[in-house]
Amino acid sequence: MTIDVRDKKMGEIIDPSAELETVAGGFRFTEGPVWYPEERKLVFSDIPGNQMHVWSAAKGVASYRKPSHMANGNFRDRKGRLLTCEHATSMVTREEKDGSRKVLASRYKGKELNSPNDIIERPDGTIFFTDPTYGRVAEYGVERPEELGFRGVYRIDEDGGNLTLLADDFVQPNGLCFSPDGRKIYINDSERLHIRLFDLSEAGDLSNGKVFAETVGEGLGSPDGLKIDAKGNVFCASQGGVHVFDPEGHCLGVIRVPEETANFGFGGDDRRTMFITASTSLYRIQLKQPGI
Repeated sequence: MTIDVRDKKMGEIIDPSAELETVAGGFRFTEGPVWYPEERKLVFSDIPGNQMHVWSAAKGVASYRKPSHMANGNFRDRKGRLLTCEHATSMVTREEKDGSRKVLASRYKGKELNSPNDIIERPDGTIFFTDPTYGRVAEYGVERPEELGFRGVYRIDEDGGNLTLLADDFVQPNGLCFSPDGRKIYINDSERLHIRLFDLSEAGDLSNGKVFAETVGEGLGSPDGLKIDAKGNVFCASQGGVHVFDPEGHCLGVIRVPEETANFGFGGDDRRTMFITASTSLYRIQLKQPGI
């Protein structure tokens, strides 16, 4: 069974008979899928493979960047440039239009960041990212001691200035996404198996934090990649696949995946194709609602 239905409203998001398709395999641990609509291609990371790949229906899989500095999460900014969280360097970088790499963040108050993990951007160019310690574990990064004594959520401006710590009370912050109106931000805490929700001010500060939902279910994984659709339904890669919550935090069901699921992204011509990065494979499945 691919779709674990926990509420009949799940049928408004995905057909209960929808089938999961394997797009490509043979990777080590995939992450960070980003869709390029004008080229109809998907760029994604293989963290321990130290490589980023590109896939298209026309050409299949090819190398995009090697070495990738053990890249994890990626996000395409409003100008079409690729933002990347690098585990091996503890940096947030941006791929410029000419292909060069610009460092946007690497240190907080003189100390090296832990290992930036996931990243998003507001329409005004303000960048938000999470900084757990997973990239300091040998399998997913470079084993080394931490310099900071906490795992934070940060904000930087478009060119990397004004690095601001927004929250430091997470055990391991991970995926994050904005509400459709941009007034709230959802952030996973992987070790606590929950999603937190904050009000987001125009200046980019967080307030009124609360637990939005907990992920419950069988299978490998914990709250990781996080996205939202046009109607405010929240999708979270976690135990056993992708968990789907309505805007009130009620779990509607789980899109079950046979491998540990790290992340996913919306693509295709209508943003109704969910591309899922899960351990050794890239999968896809069709949705009824378009993702943001």
